[in-house]
Amino acid sequence: MNGKYAILLSLLLLAQLLLPGCQASSPSPVTSSGASAIPVPEDDGNAGSLTLGILYPMAHPYYEMITTHMEESARQHRVRLIVKAPAELNLEQQLLMMENMIRQKVDAIAISPIDSEQLAPVIDKAVQQGIPVICFEADVPLSKRASYIGSDAYQEGRLMGEMINRQLKGKGMIMIQGGLEHSVREQTRLDGMLAFLKANTRVQILEVRYHNGQSELALAELETMIDDHPHFDALVTLDIISSSTSILVWKAQGLKRFAFSYGLTPEVKEALINGQIHAVISENEEQLGERIIGTLLQAAAGTAIPDWINSRFQEVTGQDLDGST
Repeated sequence: MNGKYAILLSLLLLAQLLLPGCQASSPSPVTSSGASAIPVPEDDGNAGSLTLGILYPMAHPYYEMITTHMEESARQHRVRLIVKAPAELNLEQQLLMMENMIRQKVDAIAISPIDSEQLAPVIDKAVQQGIPVICFEADVPLSKRASYIGSDAYQEGRLMGEMINRQLKGKGMIMIQGGLEHSVREQTRLDGMLAFLKANTRVQILEVRYHNGQSELALAELETMIDDHPHFDALVTLDIISSSTSILVWKAQGLKRFAFSYGLTPEVKEALINGQIHAVISENEEQLGERIIGTLLQAAAGTAIPDWINSRFQEVTGQDLDGST
């Protein structure tokens, strides 16, 4: 890896380590007339005693944004947050953090699970001890979790196929990078995209690579794919680490190839406006924090909540954002 990429990678890793949500947060009580996206129980004077656990899959600026929105909602409802995340994708650490939250006897837990199969038993353990659990971003359907907040990953993939088809006019060569090969969410996105492309286009898939949640490996793998396929037409990234890496490489190399991604993070917004990314599928991320807090409060109060809360999704381009940020 050359010096230029090493410097860019160092900056990316530093930004990821600055996630403030990895520490407990105790917002001071405030009042607000703003309405929640999801109805929450009336304040009975004891809301300040509630402690909600939030568990991310890793530390990343994207989750810093979500944490900020959660804290704003938590202040309105006078609850305490305990927010945790492994430094990078690490199943063992996420399991330990979940066990710690159970021992702390938090009132409810929201988790974005790294591995649905491995996390099911510990989610069931929490529920058996009277702690309701909701999942967001990725689901654990075979667990006793109360609800899942997220969108239809297969339909997201089909929309990505439509976006690629529109830009490449039905033909061309694309590369794909993802985080975890065993991630159900990423594989479902990929399945939907490939099904659309196979049925409607002559687009060729050059290569699919995964980085297992490691930023340095993501950069190395992307560099290798570009070297191996210099005539590629587009890159599709399936996760936020891959999209962050693609932005760095597009900036460093001044690439004009198409880049498509998932997740409207602050850096992706900037990249859309500046042309490093051409289109992204957003799951209405700016509403996620409030949705999570509202759902956790309902779950902690024993209120019935839907099995699936559909966050929905939409295509966003630089033109949609130009002048709005």
